[in-house]
Order: sequence, then structure tokens, then C-alpha cells
Amino acid sequence: MESEVRSYRTGGQEVVLDLTRDAAAFVDGRGDGLLHVFVPHATAGLAILETGAGSDDDLLAALGDLLPADDRWRHRHGSPGHGRSHVMPALVPPYCSVPVLGGHLALGTWQSVCLVDLNVDNAQRDVRFSFLAG
Repeated sequence: MESEVRSYRTGGQEVVLDLTRDAAAFVDGRGDGLLHVFVPHATAGLAILETGAGSDDDLLAALGDLLPADDRWRHRHGSPGHGRSHVMPALVPPYCSVPVLGGHLALGTWQSVCLVDLNVDNAQRDVRFSFLAG
């Protein structure tokens, strides 16, 4: 298995960050196999969805409805509602896998690999890309 970690700055706001170009560059020329993407953080996740047409904002809105940034959370350090960021990976897991065929991601036409981060207290995220040859 080949693996590398890339770092991303997500800033101080909730974000859906498209990682597809970096994922495609990582698997470029590697042949057939499986790309596994993992976020080693307790408050971030990965999703495969359409971006740029509103779906990324819709995801953030849906997570805001499901996990409001208020004082209901028992985990209370950090900014108000920080505890919800620790619950989010149960809904948006910290991993995803994509088939790779001929060194190219086998994503659907509108699919993108995205980092989802609601934690405004941590602006730096690491993402591990791993390739398992087929």
C-alpha cells in the first residue's frame, strides 16, 4: 500500500472542501486499485457529493439542522456548539473509498471527494490518501 498525508487549511468557518483534484493526482498512473481517504481528526469527515451547484451548502445546512451550534452538547470546550463537531463523524464518517481504474478515479459525473469540517476552532486538517493496488 502506498500512502501520503496532505494538509489543508479550512479556516474559521464551516466548510465542504473539494479534495478531488488532489485525490486524482495521487492515483494518477497507479493502475487499478482502491483509493482510501482518511481524516485523522475527531471533528471532521469525508463525503462524496456534488459540489458547486449548491449541494455542498445544502449539506452544511442539513448538518446545521441536525446538529445545531447551541448549548445542548455535553462536550463544551471551544466555541459554542463545539460538541456537535464531535458527533458529526457518526453521520459524515472520517473515511471514504473510491475505485481506481487505469490510474483514474471511478467517480460518477457529478461526484467529488470532499472534506467536511464544522469545527471552526481547528483551521488545519490532515488527510491521508492511501492506494491499494488491485
